Amino acid sequence: MKVAVIGAGTMGSGIAQAFAQADFVDHVYLCDIKQEFADGGKSKIQKGLERLVSKEKMTQEACDAILAKIETGLNAIATDPDLVVEAALERMDLKKETFKDLQENIVKNENCIYASNTSSLSITEIGAGLKHPVVGMHFFNPAPVMKLIEVIAGLNTPKDVVEKVVKISSDMGKTPVEVKEGAGFVVNRILIPLVNEGVQIYADGLASIEGIDNAMKLGANHPMGPLALGDLIGWDICLAVMEVLYNEFGDPKYRPAPFMRKMVRAGLLGQKTGKGFYDYSQKPAVPNMDI
Repeated sequence: MKVAVIGAGTMGSGIAQAFAQADFVDHVYLCDIKQEFADGGKSKIQKGLERLVSKEKMTQEACDAILAKIETGLNAIATDPDLVVEAALERMDLKKETFKDLQENIVKNENCIYASNTSSLSITEIGAGLKHPVVGMHFFNPAPVMKLIEVIAGLNTPKDVVEKVVKISSDMGKTPVEVKEGAGFVVNRILIPLVNEGVQIYADGLASIEGIDNAMKLGANHPMGPLALGDLIGWDICLAVMEVLYNEFGDPKYRPAPFMRKMVRAGLLGQKTGKGFYDYSQKPAVPNMDI
């Protein structure tokens, strides 16, 4: 099986690695709008695998075999995949344009399945007007490790396409959960408002960064506090999901915390930028005292 992953950022590179580690996948195209972005995604995969080798959790041979499956390039190299997983920026116009270009100009396999890793956008709208239907295949960060895949059917997604993606997910060793389309799907509709409330509590001055995170870890048995989790997800992603929920439902309970907007405007996106609510230049990370 050949898989094309469109977008080589944190999620795209992780998804590419997850497929490359699957025995039934022969080849993975890791694509982006610039060659350097695609190469950077593969480099990130390589560094992660090499850490596993150094810790004797993976052999060098297994590492080399995974990397050998991954070919980087622009979208134009993905001419013959059996499955496309789009992991581009969380923008409806970009996703629609990407699928249109792939279906009309690049992919020659008429039996190709088209999936989007969107975390909250409408699968029905993404697939509207396209030659081939789109299904949601929502991975979670870090994609090679996290077991869940939300499989989302839009109104125009055939049942057999959903069933094929469920089987692919299971064959990867993941646990697929079928979800009917709705803003935020299951996980993010529950999780991101919780993270948003953590930001608002901090902005209200009720507790410190560590206090909020420790309260949820020790009081609710969460593995991570909401502010550390938002740093892991990326505050730009959290904001995008909150905006989708707010626009879709029109309910003030989904209003993004103004301080979250401020974090995004400041470029304090979390781990991917080195600083968010925590400063990741320190080992271990410490609360960012500048916010």
